Amino acid sequence: MLEKTFKLTDPQGLHARPTSALVKVAKGFASDVTLVAEDSVSMKNMMKVLSQGIQPGTTFKVQTSGEDETAAIQAIADAMRNEQMAEEIG
Repeated sequence: MLEKTFKLTDPQGLHARPTSALVKVAKGFASDVTLVAEDSVSMKNMMKVLSQGIQPGTTFKVQTSGEDETAAIQAIADAMRNEQMAEEIG
């Protein structure tokens, strides 16, 4: 299992448009991709990700586990940077 920590920088919080992009990326991998905030939820399920209500400045983790976990976590980190929604802090 791999894990990275992020801080949400999007002033609107985690909302539908960037979340949709993250879910699309996560679904492209066989590995499990998990968002860990209030709860641990699959990043392949948009409603579960949005239900976390992550606000600007909040830190959260992304975990990947499976055959393509390295590529998956890097793709998620890249998508967050490209969407200008979060910065990697660990």
